[in-house]
Amino acid sequence: MKKFLNASEDLVRDSVAGLVLAHQDLLVLNESPLFVVRSQAKQGRVALLSGGGSGHEPLHTGYVGHGMLDAACPGEVFTAPTPDQIAAAAQRVEAGQGVLMIVKNYAGDVASFQVAADMLEIDCATVLVNDDVAVDYSTRSPGRRGVAGTLVVEKMIGAAAEAGADLYECKALGARVNTNTASMGVALTSCTVPEAGAPTFDIGAGEMEVGVGIHGEPGRYRRALMPANDIVALLLEPVLKDLGLAAGREVLLHVNGFGGTPLIELHLLNHIATQQLRAQGLQVKRWLVGNHSTSLEMAGASLTLTALDDELLRLWDAPVVTPALRW
Repeated sequence: MKKFLNASEDLVRDSVAGLVLAHQDLLVLNESPLFVVRSQAKQGRVALLSGGGSGHEPLHTGYVGHGMLDAACPGEVFTAPTPDQIAAAAQRVEAGQGVLMIVKNYAGDVASFQVAADMLEIDCATVLVNDDVAVDYSTRSPGRRGVAGTLVVEKMIGAAAEAGADLYECKALGARVNTNTASMGVALTSCTVPEAGAPTFDIGAGEMEVGVGIHGEPGRYRRALMPANDIVALLLEPVLKDLGLAAGREVLLHVNGFGGTPLIELHLLNHIATQQLRAQGLQVKRWLVGNHSTSLEMAGASLTLTALDDELLRLWDAPVVTPALRW
């Protein structure tokens, strides 16, 4: 293992502190319990809170700011944040209209956010994100996992909350965005969790893991590495089957890297995926390409589609100012 590291137990805390130092105009650090909040708090609006294991940066701390999250709670690497973290963050950002928790569908995350909600005496609601179509049942979560589509859910709810939508309007919107979003990923290498000091799984030089999760969980199958055209078709097939989109439907295409894939390759995948979607009669209206929901240094990528309508397109286009996403 070769990493920039002092002690693995200090990695998350020191990294989050460095993020906040680099974005002092946007973020404020709460050291104990550890969470990040936006520097300019909303007044009289629904507060949005998310979080999860570290190692997926910029998810979630990188999306705190105007038009997205009000707070994010980072757990240890690939480990859910604690209920105390979540409850303290919720109390810090609640602005009189309740707190909406955006939770990826992993057992640890679901349990921690539920316990935190039970601890609070403020209005809370939850949106569960489960966009991963790779598996119906995973070794690490009850049912489909929440992966790169989480960013899309956070962005669209964030725009609605900024515009004054109430708690249950935001919850309903989040459920609708999640239903209209599907993702599928492939890994070319494993990642190495600092505390483990060794790759999470072994994979041959000429192999790829199809349907992998963002923690290196097993996917649908392993097979020989293929040309990029064939990999894109392999990833899009279950996504399109899940969404069941009619010809002419407008979509958002998100090409997400897992941390170790360079932009030259991600943009190649974006070009190929756009061509293949257009060939099937779909209209790609918006694109997002980059390492957004990562798995430490894993080489690989996922493709996410969100079916758009006029409202969702407007919410996607609404202004956003965060460390990792802004327009």
